[in-house]
Amino acid sequence: MAAIRIVRLAAVFQMNDPLFCLDKSPYLSVRIINWWSKNQHRFMTSSKRVQDRSKNKRVDLEIATEKLKIASKVLFLMEILKKEPEMIIPLRSLDQYRRQINLPKPHKISDFVRKVPKLFELYKDRNGVVWFGMTKQAEDLVEEEERIIEENQDKAAEHVTRFLMMSVDKRLRIDKIAHFRRDFGLPIDFRTNWAHKYPQLFKVIKCNDEDENEYLELVSWNPAWAITELEKKAMAVSVSEVNINAHTPGLLSLPFPLKFPSTYKKVYRYGGKIEHFQKRSYLSPYADARGLKPGSLEFDKRAVAVMHELLSFTIEKRLVTDHLTHFRQELVMPQKLMRLLLKHFGIFYVSERGKRFSVFLTEGYEGSELIEKGPLVLWKEKVQGLIGYRGRKKKIETFSDMSDVEDDGRFENDSEDENIGMQFELKDTVGSLEEDALLRDNDEMEIGEVCSAYEDTEAS
Repeated sequence: MAAIRIVRLAAVFQMNDPLFCLDKSPYLSVRIINWWSKNQHRFMTSSKRVQDRSKNKRVDLEIATEKLKIASKVLFLMEILKKEPEMIIPLRSLDQYRRQINLPKPHKISDFVRKVPKLFELYKDRNGVVWFGMTKQAEDLVEEEERIIEENQDKAAEHVTRFLMMSVDKRLRIDKIAHFRRDFGLPIDFRTNWAHKYPQLFKVIKCNDEDENEYLELVSWNPAWAITELEKKAMAVSVSEVNINAHTPGLLSLPFPLKFPSTYKKVYRYGGKIEHFQKRSYLSPYADARGLKPGSLEFDKRAVAVMHELLSFTIEKRLVTDHLTHFRQELVMPQKLMRLLLKHFGIFYVSERGKRFSVFLTEGYEGSELIEKGPLVLWKEKVQGLIGYRGRKKKIETFSDMSDVEDDGRFENDSEDENIGMQFELKDTVGSLEEDALLRDNDEMEIGEVCSAYEDTEAS
């Protein structure tokens, strides 16, 4: 493409520029290249991709993203097994989930599974069919997670209720809320059972006969829950100590906590704008925002407040940005939400690692570690500690008591089943899992690239 541009520019200059017309030397193309290098900014569009705008990489939060990404693949497989009556499925059945765990062919699913021997096991019946299941340790962890979720379900119900209170019509589609299930610490049966457990807070409805979608609608407004997390920190009191009757959501003037990396020098350049933004009043996320004009300063700052509140509800103070965009209309947020998140770099951090971007609430992290770790976060860290293996792969055991399981022919000519008993050396640890091609998205940045981009921010 560059060569084509040079030829076209040369043709234009030779027709219009007398100096170029007189110059018949072989160095014409060199001169054009030099001219193009100095003036290419004139031809660049003002609209850049999100990846180009977010150049201020935070290595600590990129590392946190990678750890969470690896754990999410293992947790996904654990949830697949939890849905099965006996918590086992034929290994070949996992082929339909390649996209979810980002394991394209020709990589073997068996290789991926056997890298987590402390959590997953493989069994072979007398017909040669390989079955996939969890170890006793993993099953104990599943029971522990269910117990933790049940013990904290009242808090999760509060967050879901406050989510509804922030919406315009005080109702949200259940399938959209389901995207935040793990982030809010909701059980796996959220849509079928859990959503009906708190009739005093919300109820499941259908708007009309034409709309088949189910919605979760607010039943009663709780004034004590219409207080933002930022307000509670500023008042240094709990919800129970607030005068409920005296509180009405309205204009707020509380500044947002800012946290920049130590090497980020532009904070001094933009200090005035940041201070002006922090002093500007804004409407509470729980107040009616239908009167705000899209694109106005008040509209944008209120959207920042909504994002801050929503991220405060999550157990890891992070969300997938794709899921946030589903609620632009319901929460009265700008169409270009990503631009808003990137603009307020000190409040939020957008990680581009992986096929889906994640947004972090920066005040919730110290380096790559979450500051306040709830029971579910500690449980996930326990799972992360069991990922990775150094040693030899164990031969798949054949159990005679599984002979009653018949092969229906769907698993014939399965190269994974034929070769799964092979012995070879593993070099996998948690660190090597992060670098393994089997787990790497095609569009990710390596840690080294992240460091370079982060250090070269000023130069760019």
